[in-house]
Amino acid sequence: MNTPTRHFNVLHLIVAIRATNGQYNEHCLPLADQRHIAICTYFKSEIKPFAKITLYEGDNSLRGFFRALKAALRDGEYEVIHAHAPHTGFLLLVGIFIFGKYRKLMPSTVYTVQNSYQNYKFRNRVLMIPAFAFFRKLVCCSNACRESLPFFLKWLGGDRIHVVQNAVNIDRVERVIGNNGAHFKRVFETTDRSLNGRNFGRSCIKSDRSVTFQTLSEKESFTIASVGRLIEIKNPLALLQAFHQSHNPASRLVFIGEGHLRPKLIQEIKRLGLERQVALTGLIGRDEVYDRLAKADLFVSASRGEGLPVAVIEAMACGCPVILSDIPPHREIGDEVDFIPLIQPDDATGFAREIKRFRQMPTSERTEIGKRCKKLVEERFSLAAMHKGYEKIYAQV
Repeated sequence: MNTPTRHFNVLHLIVAIRATNGQYNEHCLPLADQRHIAICTYFKSEIKPFAKITLYEGDNSLRGFFRALKAALRDGEYEVIHAHAPHTGFLLLVGIFIFGKYRKLMPSTVYTVQNSYQNYKFRNRVLMIPAFAFFRKLVCCSNACRESLPFFLKWLGGDRIHVVQNAVNIDRVERVIGNNGAHFKRVFETTDRSLNGRNFGRSCIKSDRSVTFQTLSEKESFTIASVGRLIEIKNPLALLQAFHQSHNPASRLVFIGEGHLRPKLIQEIKRLGLERQVALTGLIGRDEVYDRLAKADLFVSASRGEGLPVAVIEAMACGCPVILSDIPPHREIGDEVDFIPLIQPDDATGFAREIKRFRQMPTSERTEIGKRCKKLVEERFSLAAMHKGYEKIYAQV
């Protein structure tokens, strides 16, 4: 990966540091040796950051966040202050005004829009308005994200709006999947205990007690992976229905992620009699996500809305073929290629048809599609390209 030419001092404002947090994994961790990085959070962190990163940790309260922000601004001189969410962007404006640092620090501010506009709650749309009015630079994570902005925000942001596409840490992916014995398949089967009401699937959150590992032949197993929060906009129930319609008792479907639809998803899994074919892992570490994607035969996203989905390009970087919903961010990923099927988000029958097609392909053909997916990510969505884009914006700040 190309290293940045400037050793910027950067303060990142992040809601929380978690194992799956993109802002930490893509913006901070890979650059800890090349930049002086500090992080200020609103919530307490779930993981300990890399030693070279300075953490100013909130305590899940407004007072705690402002105390952490004040300490960060007292201890460091930053060339860039980068907010990654509507909440942190708004609170930064409030904080530097209260601390009497508005005029000094405002020229250093960068705000990233991490999702398409229609995917934000009304509250977050309101919180974004001050950022578009006052931040020095505004970055959209994809062209689709920028196009989704309403006219008044485009007018408000003017030429301060830029596009830097989300990316994946290909070097990290290679390190993980290069050590995982990729010729083995991970097959997910629920234990008798996990079929027991409320315990179904829950034991997967912290461990793999409800998962068995077997070495199976190509004909015995076909594993489909899905990564994302279990919420309405990610549309996991449509994927489950498509999997059911694909009618193959040897196939496995793995949902990686957590969300409030988990109980409803479990209920539907039981209603369809798919307890022995579908697994829910809960939240797992990024490296384990890569490992599972590398061992999967297919990745499917039926999402109704995204910014530029990192999970999709991570799957492609792992050499996994993908089937995607037909939404602008997915079209941006698959622009001018013919090996990524796009299906309307709620068309379970269409997804089932494509799942069957990929399952019936010769292994060599699926492998070739996976290689083409990986090459596309390397050419267009590498972390080096994303960092280079942000470096240009930081230099302007």
